Amino acid sequence: MIEPADFTQDTAEEGGLILRLNGAWTIAGVADADKRLRALGDAVRHIDLSAVEHIDTVGAWIVYRTARDMGADIVGVNANARSLIEAVGGVDSNDSIAPPVISPIIKLIGELGDAVLTAFGTMVQFIAFMGQCVKAIIDLILHPRRFRIHAVVQHFEHVGVRALAIVGLMSFLIGIVIAQQGAVQLRQFGAEVFTVNLVGRLTLRELGVLMTAIMVAGRSGSAFAAQIGTMKITEEVDAMRTIGVVPTEALVIPRIMATVVMMPLLAMYSSIIAMIGGGLLCWIALDIPPATFVQRIREVVPFTDLLVGLVKAPVFGAIIAMAGCFQGMRVEGNSEEVGLKTTAAVVQAIFLVIVLDAFFAVFFTGIGWN
Repeated sequence: MIEPADFTQDTAEEGGLILRLNGAWTIAGVADADKRLRALGDAVRHIDLSAVEHIDTVGAWIVYRTARDMGADIVGVNANARSLIEAVGGVDSNDSIAPPVISPIIKLIGELGDAVLTAFGTMVQFIAFMGQCVKAIIDLILHPRRFRIHAVVQHFEHVGVRALAIVGLMSFLIGIVIAQQGAVQLRQFGAEVFTVNLVGRLTLRELGVLMTAIMVAGRSGSAFAAQIGTMKITEEVDAMRTIGVVPTEALVIPRIMATVVMMPLLAMYSSIIAMIGGGLLCWIALDIPPATFVQRIREVVPFTDLLVGLVKAPVFGAIIAMAGCFQGMRVEGNSEEVGLKTTAAVVQAIFLVIVLDAFFAVFFTGIGWN
């Protein structure tokens, strides 16, 4: 039977101590001997390993460290022990390792490449998620009893009703700003009356639906990501799968449908409030009475402007809801991920809304709705 690591002490002829190590200096039984070695101080002159039965890397490191710290010589070493002690001593260095020098251009190119790969991967995953949503909608059409109407109505309230105040205030102020800035610029040409055209067409065609989409993305899209992300962390989504409930049908589709339905209503509401704000400023600053303002709006704003806003609104709503739910479903690990994915949901939704708005602008101009 191999004895555990131990040592004895003798007095050297030139003074100091000789440590005679014995037993097996291995990781399994060296802890107690290591504590006793640390308590010896620096009085050791020689360390004798001739009686050591077995030694591994841990034991070799303890012997090397003791000899180094006490300035002692190592004697009675066989070939195996010597090779281990030399190996552990070879890596004992206090020299600082200089960080690799990377060219700023190479670093920039690398970061740009990583960003492109991340964006491409996210795009592929988002397209796959859209496919899952389409499949879930088809399944609900084939099995209408699985449709959760109460969840949709609840999200109607969250996305639409509770957003009326902030959307109305924002739209009212935007209408005032458009009218004020338009009047200032048009006054240089004696064309203040065209401020009504600017307010009417700009709010109905572009800013009403676009600013509403941005507000819904920041308010509801972030909420969708945070809600679903929290459910992922607490394993509620896994529990739904366990009991046979499809998470896409239960969590994603009601949110998408609620946002798609409420976005046209919010966009129309936003446009009306913005025109009220613009009309109020025209009444105060340009002496255009409300009746004249409304009549002028009816004359100069074509019906196609209203159609453009109503066509874009549900598309924007679907993109916002899918971006929020998509990022929520991607949450993994810890609560920090919820914040990161919520931020990503808002950024992604606003980016996609602006890209789609540019596409719609080109498309409607191409078909003559300008």
